[in-house]
Amino acid sequence: MAVDRTSTSTILPAREDITFPSGKETIAAWLYPRPSNVAGEKSPAIVVAHGLGATKENGLDDFGRAFQEAGYTVIVFDYRYFGGSTGMPRQLLKIGSQLADWAAAIEYTRSLPTVDPSKVAIFGTSFGGGHAMTMAVRDPKLACAISQCPFTSGLASTGTVGLLTLPFIAARAISDQLLGLFTRRIVRITLAGEPGEVALMNKPDVVAGALALSGEESINYVGARIGLWLPLYFPGRTARKAEIPIFVAICGSDSVAPPGPTLSYAKKIPKGEWKVYEDMGHFSIYKGEAFKKAMADYLAFLGKHVPVATK
Repeated sequence: MAVDRTSTSTILPAREDITFPSGKETIAAWLYPRPSNVAGEKSPAIVVAHGLGATKENGLDDFGRAFQEAGYTVIVFDYRYFGGSTGMPRQLLKIGSQLADWAAAIEYTRSLPTVDPSKVAIFGTSFGGGHAMTMAVRDPKLACAISQCPFTSGLASTGTVGLLTLPFIAARAISDQLLGLFTRRIVRITLAGEPGEVALMNKPDVVAGALALSGEESINYVGARIGLWLPLYFPGRTARKAEIPIFVAICGSDSVAPPGPTLSYAKKIPKGEWKVYEDMGHFSIYKGEAFKKAMADYLAFLGKHVPVATK
């Protein structure tokens, strides 16, 4: 039973700034404590993280608050090298490190005194949606996972930047990889660019969509070496090995994470559920009516697999 946000007995505790360790780094996160009318000494929780080069400030507060209002304890975290988390050089995107941060966040959440460790779910969006699929396979003790507009195919997403752009991305990626062997510096590559720009995302809707989430003050670059590894990452293919339920939210007009391969992968997940939001693009699902529509489906899915009991 979900928490009724209109109930006078429901008190939503304030969001808290917290940290927890991941390897040698310190991960910055937001903790949304469960509402006052959740029953039981221990209750379900959700771990949330973002996508390619993004931080918790880039639109994730709305998700944290919505899940909290529904009765869940929520942890929203930044990957190492990004946002409030530690790690040098800054803006270094390493798939293995991000997956390690997911594992650390999940274990930290399980350790909280008000959390039932057998009822922890995960929510990842964009590149983080791909990570959520990977973690669903790696950690079968998870209750369930939600993967929103996920990066599922390295080749499919890499192909969206255009054939003429790929050689320039590759050149910067190789330069950054070599630089990383000798220094703690990076060769930058733009995250969100205009069509034809040397950037990891350069479709027509990307710049406006990214700005709507992050604002102009957001850092719009990462270390270019990730360009060597993105084409080799296929979390959608891995997801067919998952033993837990996964809900895949597919944006039908997604220009960054092509919906075709994602739908194909979703259909092969043993306990998979999916929905194609035909009118949504990669960035529109975070706000407004699109957000409300998708969130209603997420809460219905969570209600089946990690329901919240209220007093």
